[in-house]
Amino acid sequence: MRDIVRGVWREAAKFGTVGALAFVLDHGGYTLLVFGLPGGGGGPMRDLPVRASVLATGAATLFSWAGNRYWTYRSRRRDNMAHELLLFTVVNVIGIAITAGTVLLSRQLLGLDSVLSDNTARVCGWGVATLFRFFAYRSYVFTAA
Repeated sequence: MRDIVRGVWREAAKFGTVGALAFVLDHGGYTLLVFGLPGGGGGPMRDLPVRASVLATGAATLFSWAGNRYWTYRSRRRDNMAHELLLFTVVNVIGIAITAGTVLLSRQLLGLDSVLSDNTARVCGWGVATLFRFFAYRSYVFTAA
């Protein structure tokens, strides 16, 4: 039992490391796209925050797939890489919808549009999406089937 717990702990630590780096890419990319550099007057997608969220999360997703495939789950990856990537993509489209959905909820339902409210919405969405991804990756994507 201890070996199982230790194995899951190592897996979660690697998943968390890849996820933390993907978070920086996602969060930093979104902030630059919507709000630009400090004092710069806004980013190129300042009027398209939901699309910016999808784009930033998409880039982070590609990074995450490579990190998880070749590091976190290197001993559990599938022989059929295309099938694995398809499953990974499906799981992450759901994750993207969760993250973008919190921005949409914040903007449309609550009428909030500040840096703080957008980032709070994205962090909440990222947390829920991360839990979903961890369990989906280990249960459906990286199963060495």
